[in-house]
Amino acid sequence: MHPVRTTRTSRLLTGALISVLALTGCGTSTSGGGPTPAASADRAEPLAARDIAVPRLPATVESADGRRVEVASADRIVPLTGSLSEIVFSLGLGGHVVARDITATFEQAAKLPVVTRAHDVSAESVLSLRPTLVLADTETGPAEAIGQIRAAGIPLVVVAPAKSLSDVGRRITTVAGALGVPGAGRQLVTRTEDRISAVRKGVPAAPDGRKPRVAFLYLRGSAAVYLLGGAASGAPSLLEAAGAVDAGAESGLRKDFTPLTSEALVKAAPDAILVMRKGLESVGGVGGLLKIPGVAQTPAGLDRRIVSIDDGVLLNYGPRTDQVLKSLVDQLYKGNK
Repeated sequence: MHPVRTTRTSRLLTGALISVLALTGCGTSTSGGGPTPAASADRAEPLAARDIAVPRLPATVESADGRRVEVASADRIVPLTGSLSEIVFSLGLGGHVVARDITATFEQAAKLPVVTRAHDVSAESVLSLRPTLVLADTETGPAEAIGQIRAAGIPLVVVAPAKSLSDVGRRITTVAGALGVPGAGRQLVTRTEDRISAVRKGVPAAPDGRKPRVAFLYLRGSAAVYLLGGAASGAPSLLEAAGAVDAGAESGLRKDFTPLTSEALVKAAPDAILVMRKGLESVGGVGGLLKIPGVAQTPAGLDRRIVSIDDGVLLNYGPRTDQVLKSLVDQLYKGNK
């Protein structure tokens, strides 16, 4: 596998997104009804005790930056993104985690020291914790910090980021392999996919047979940042699973995000608007959102059809994605069931 290359603009946007994620907890929506009850969304849910395995190491794994990495111990793990932390805790190895990224806001990780902010890792902080394994993704940087960790002889595995539901199993499998618990990884993949499937089966059909068009907006009112998601935002797959259409992507936006304009909104013509909860709060709630030029004139604005999901889980595409999808479905089709 080769590393995903990001533009400077994409990295700056990622930093802005993570800054908002850092301000929030991880939600309270309920599970989609899989084989076992899901935990509330502010907690990661470890596998059942019978499925949690003792790491069998050493193991050699393929890193997304093209390296082969040998992992000899999972005693002290440092995941450098919140979504990777969630996978480790869900695999039942949260007790081995010694630090967190600022986006790991779920309850079990809250008291761990923060060593990464907005994909900007402090190599000195990481190394001071004497990790035996570091997990990163392709947007974690700067490159000098990653190089410094590797130069110290610490096994560092890079995992390709998730952009769609099809990435959920791959991410879990990669992390489980690096931790020496591939069997537990298969159990977690099965549990997660079963729960997502259960939610998808409950998606109601649109009364008129027309899929709702949903625009994903990134909002950061304090910085006057208003962006419209496109095909590479990460939201299209989630919206498709909810029986909806990503309005930005359908209107021809091929990138991740583009500045929000009245013209872009008119072209997207969304029936509903999807936002991160803290982003919505940053503009003054629904009332403030409707004051952004063009929003009130869309079908979504006219109907005040706004869907908000907690920042810390919306685009994680991990073990709690069923909860995200259920919340999206419940809000999007409220009154239509």
